[in-house]
Amino acid sequence: MRPALAIVLILPFFLFACSSEILRQQEKLIQEQQSEILKQRKEVEELEAVVKREGQKRQDCNRAFRYFEQGQTASNPGEAVELYRKGLDLCPDDDVAHYELGKILVGLGQREEAAREFEAVVKLNPNFQDARQQLKAMGR
Repeated sequence: MRPALAIVLILPFFLFACSSEILRQQEKLIQEQQSEILKQRKEVEELEAVVKREGQKRQDCNRAFRYFEQGQTASNPGEAVELYRKGLDLCPDDDVAHYELGKILVGLGQREEAAREFEAVVKLNPNFQDARQQLKAMGR
């Protein structure tokens, strides 16, 4: 067989083998990219869910502040307690509201409930010194 004829016969097989390897590499790269895209979509969805929860929490706390304001001006301490509790049901992480509720409860002689409120304050905000002093005064 002539060398030129051998090259002509072998060349298509060589080119096919090279293109097959390139296609396999490209397919692998595409799969990796698709996997990364799915991962990033999941991360975006998780972030969107966090933003949505935070927005809802903000709205709930804004509604709760109305209860806290009404509690501050309530003429009846029992009514004030009820208003603060309604607000804290909506926005349980408000350390000042827990503190104010604790003070009202002390005034009503409900020391155990007051202590729980002051403990909640310190748990939410370890630097809230007035709440720590209240607990110390209560022997806790």
